[in-house]
Amino acid sequence: MKELGKISQLPVNRFTENGAYLGLSDGTEVLIPKRYLSGEEKEGDVLQVFVYTDSEDRPVAVTDRPHALVDQFAVLEVKEVTGIGAFLEWGLEKDLLLPLSEMKQKVKRGDKVLVMVCIDYKTNRLLAVSKYEDFILDDTSVFQAGQEVEALVFDRTDLGFKALINGFYEGLFYSNETFKPLAVGDKVKAFVKKVREDGKIDLQLAPVGRQKFEEGAETILKKLSENPFLPLNDKSDPSVIREALGMSKKQFKQCVGQLYKKKKIVLKEDGIYLA
Repeated sequence: MKELGKISQLPVNRFTENGAYLGLSDGTEVLIPKRYLSGEEKEGDVLQVFVYTDSEDRPVAVTDRPHALVDQFAVLEVKEVTGIGAFLEWGLEKDLLLPLSEMKQKVKRGDKVLVMVCIDYKTNRLLAVSKYEDFILDDTSVFQAGQEVEALVFDRTDLGFKALINGFYEGLFYSNETFKPLAVGDKVKAFVKKVREDGKIDLQLAPVGRQKFEEGAETILKKLSENPFLPLNDKSDPSVIREALGMSKKQFKQCVGQLYKKKKIVLKEDGIYLA
């Protein structure tokens, strides 16, 4: 069944007391339960559904969309741990099983875990695999410094936060360079700081180089548009600047200098005023 684990457009073949049967590409049918129907459908209509297996391992179609489809990564929360593995919340009535044999490390209830949604071809069921290294792409030559990427934060280490880049590459935000709060499961816009000789990627939240100061300057101007005074100056504590603007003191000073030269702000002893 090629529709398993995917969003598909399937035609309504017939109706029963329990719902409707939709036609699959292999000529078989799958039931969409009555609770997922509006009551206005008719035979021949095409419905957008997700196909997986129910608690009795029967194929079923639903209109709900999970947090990840087959062959996709997601950070999912552990709902329950049993003798066969962990059950993860992924947006559907039936939780997704992370078998013990597919765990990278032990987990407990409430943990957030990076997993790949896979098909167990022996049982024809969807399952989760947390040994993510098996699916990560190694050729990072497609990246360059300054490139904008999408990052999914999936782990915290002594160095900082590990993140999945554009769905299939691994990168790292260093804690001492990250001035906005990050948490496992966050999806953020990020920028490649450096592609190291070993192929590993260093990330940062702010754009690289001059563009960074332009974006930081926009942050300051936005704050001043809400209140035309900021009680900050070059003597302000770095932690106060970071809490107010989400940037380092060095970036703050460079952005202020840029805005001052453009006559966008007025600097006084007590802080910054909108010009």
